Amino acid sequence: MDTEGTYDARGTGADRVPRPAGPPPAAPPPPAHAPHVRPPSAGEGSVEEWLRTPRPVREPGVWRYGHTPRPPEKPEGVSDRSLLVGVLISVLSGLLLWSLWRNGYIPYRLVPLKLFTPGDWWNAGTFGGPRTIEGADALTVYEAVLFGLLVYGCGRLGNWSEIFRRHVAGRGQPFLALATAAGAALAELLVWKDAVPVVRPVLILVASVAGGEIYQSQTVVNVIYALIALGVLWPFAHLGHWRRLLADRFGKGAATEPRAPAETPDAPTPEQWPELRAAGRTDAAEALTAEVRTGRMNDVDVARLRHAWSVGRGHPERLAALDEAVLRTGGAAALHPSGARDLPRRTARHDLLTGQVRLGTCADDPHNPYARRGSGIALEPALLGTSLLAVGPPGAGKSARLVRPVVESLALQALAGRAAVLAVGGAGGELGPDDAFDVVVRIGDPASVHDFDLYGGTTDPDEAASVLAEGLVGDVTHLDSRRAATVLAQLLGPYRAVHGHFPGVPALRELLDGDLAAVDALREALAAGGHQTMLRELEARTRQKGGAGDPGPVLADRIALLDRPAFAPFFSTGEEARPFSLRSLEHLPLRVRIDLPERAHAEASRLLTRLVLAQFTAIAAARTDRSLFVCLVLDDATHTVTAETVRGIRRLRSVNAGAVLTLRTVDDVPEGLHTPLLGAVGCCMAFSGVTTWDGKRFAEVWGKEWVETREVAQHAVFADQPFTRALHGLRKLVTGKAVTRDAVTVRRVERERWSASELAYQLPAGHAVLSLTTVDGEHASPLLVELGG
Repeated sequence: MDTEGTYDARGTGADRVPRPAGPPPAAPPPPAHAPHVRPPSAGEGSVEEWLRTPRPVREPGVWRYGHTPRPPEKPEGVSDRSLLVGVLISVLSGLLLWSLWRNGYIPYRLVPLKLFTPGDWWNAGTFGGPRTIEGADALTVYEAVLFGLLVYGCGRLGNWSEIFRRHVAGRGQPFLALATAAGAALAELLVWKDAVPVVRPVLILVASVAGGEIYQSQTVVNVIYALIALGVLWPFAHLGHWRRLLADRFGKGAATEPRAPAETPDAPTPEQWPELRAAGRTDAAEALTAEVRTGRMNDVDVARLRHAWSVGRGHPERLAALDEAVLRTGGAAALHPSGARDLPRRTARHDLLTGQVRLGTCADDPHNPYARRGSGIALEPALLGTSLLAVGPPGAGKSARLVRPVVESLALQALAGRAAVLAVGGAGGELGPDDAFDVVVRIGDPASVHDFDLYGGTTDPDEAASVLAEGLVGDVTHLDSRRAATVLAQLLGPYRAVHGHFPGVPALRELLDGDLAAVDALREALAAGGHQTMLRELEARTRQKGGAGDPGPVLADRIALLDRPAFAPFFSTGEEARPFSLRSLEHLPLRVRIDLPERAHAEASRLLTRLVLAQFTAIAAARTDRSLFVCLVLDDATHTVTAETVRGIRRLRSVNAGAVLTLRTVDDVPEGLHTPLLGAVGCCMAFSGVTTWDGKRFAEVWGKEWVETREVAQHAVFADQPFTRALHGLRKLVTGKAVTRDAVTVRRVERERWSASELAYQLPAGHAVLSLTTVDGEHASPLLVELGG
């Protein structure tokens, strides 16, 4: 496989690639230019469009691809019924006032006008009308001004603007334009019928300014009439956005819109690989740009090559080789060791530029912050690096809606050279097809190509004994795993000193059982080989055998679970055996799946799962090169978690590693580890159907928050006056309810974000509550998520 030195730079050669127990089927070499590659994701268009889509930086867990912030929350407005009643009352009140005004029923109505005009214009007395033409003209203008103030006041009191925005402008075009046009036609009719005082006041004002002789010209009169008509139309045209509508309909919108500045050659678009152009590698950038635009690259290729350039930035010789490979093979340069450029099938939406996989959508629920409702929810390595614990009953969707998308995302990132994934589940599970993984270990299946190394690939007897003891008896509460590790080390060390490798399952079982023939043979071989130190270890084990609290019998019983005919071809050691070791995850972006025989050998499967978890935490913490994100995904962690593995999970976030554990209930973990486990993981997920006991634990983890509550108390109103009592009696007779008044109390109280009963009984099917924490310590409060939305 041609890696152009990209993966060899980690200090590993071809001899370090995990070798199967038998020869794997040969895979054909990938073509230099694939004729067709998968687009980024279903419905996301071309790679060029995918690259140009914005990805704003948001809170933890927000699906950033094409994210648009939600508009600010609008305060709770008045109901439509109240608005309509207010409009009706304001209109009727305005008509009543105007009728009273015109008919002279309002006293002293002319006093303000008489104070600012000559007295000889008016008849004597407070109610005297105009005596001269000038007084009549002043009264006409005065009434027009008062009419305008009356309309303005009624509009404010009746909240006309709100009903216009809600029921006219809110419907958009062309309804807005049609409604305003109808309003303009009605206004023109009322104006020219002199029902609304506009024409006469305007003519009087023009005559007072320019003189009455101006109306001797019919042309001038026509112009004035036209200006009045346009003045009446203008507010309706402005409210209805007629100009914008006409511009859009006749294709002139571009002329009125300000043109965006043309992009200069110094600011290339994302598909033009600006980072390569900035580094002076224009030829490689042009080649990759052509690959993107012609559809010969997919999102995995883009992510892989970007990662390759970033890794090789400090090594000019490596960049030169990569540059040459890009010019020669285009988007197929720096391939994954498997030669794959994509997964055979995707079941979730992925964005490899951010490393995110979309799980669902934030539900429109009061528990969720307003800004997060409707936004996508996604996981990424920055979140998985704090580890994730998911709890839910069978059928809640843990495997299909969480485990499978996460494994799929990590597998894609492994193809891009940025991650390694180890997925463990039952045989026939939903972790993905075989061709989506580089290594598939089917324990108990004779057709399995790969074996499994019980000792994690180490050569140190003490390290091997410590991890193996955790897997064998880590769940036994009355047994100290350190004593069990000592017993195993007293046998593993002497055996390796003699044979050059650790014992297989049958040999280890014989030694733990204290088989005299096996122990004597080992003792003689140690004496003959001069291994005095290891001989003392074996003698110490012989003396301690059968003593009080000896963990040997328990270890023998547990290792007997693996000494079954179904596992005979597995767990072999020696020169002929080539089992898969988890140490391969230290330096290679591998995709590994381990299938366990849960149905036929449930207890053995749990033992192996504990062993895998113990090996993973130990190997991840001991890595020297931590640039590769490694993640373990356990589809079922029942009876798997121990005190030591909880401490190991807590250390993963500092070594660029993480774990995803799923449980049917928290009670599948020893009671003493409930609090340590929930405190060790940074992300928690409660699926619908959890019990109130599990809900109580999550409620304690998520804590409380301050909320504002409103309490409304109704108090009966007692009347003292006879007339008031009569009105109250009439109202009670009509409505059937006594007259009361509301007393509202607003207070701030501290409440649980999610209570145990809410988690147990109010989570809809297909939903989960998810809390998130990044490796940098940034938190996201628990959110109700619609999975798959």
